[in-house]
Amino acid sequence: SIMDKIYFSISEVADMFQINQSNLRFWEKEIKQLKPKRNSKGTRFYTNDDILVIKQIVFLVNEQKLTLSGVRAKLGEKKDVVAKQQEIAERLTHIKNEIKGIIAQMRK
Repeated sequence: SIMDKIYFSISEVADMFQINQSNLRFWEKEIKQLKPKRNSKGTRFYTNDDILVIKQIVFLVNEQKLTLSGVRAKLGEKKDVVAKQQEIAERLTHIKNEIKGIIAQMRK
C-alpha cells in the first residue's frame, strides 16, 4: 500500500494531491513545518509526515479558503486543532456521499 513507502518524490506528491510541483516548492519556502529531506543532488524526498503536512495545507487552502499566511498561523497552533477540523470535514464528506448513495438507491 501507499503507506508502506518511506519516501516520495516531488512528482509523486504532486500527483497524489493534483497540485503543481511549483506549489510544493513554494510551500516549502513559506511553511516551516514542510521540510522534505534532500540528497546530495538536491532532490527532494517527502516522508509520510511531510505528506500529512501537505494534506493539511491542501485542506486549509481548498476547504477553509485560507491564504498561506493563514495556513502558517493555523499550523503554528496546536497540531490537533487542524487535524480535528480536517477529520470532521472528511467525515462529513463521507456521510454526504453515503446519503447520496442512499438517495440514489431509493430512487431506483
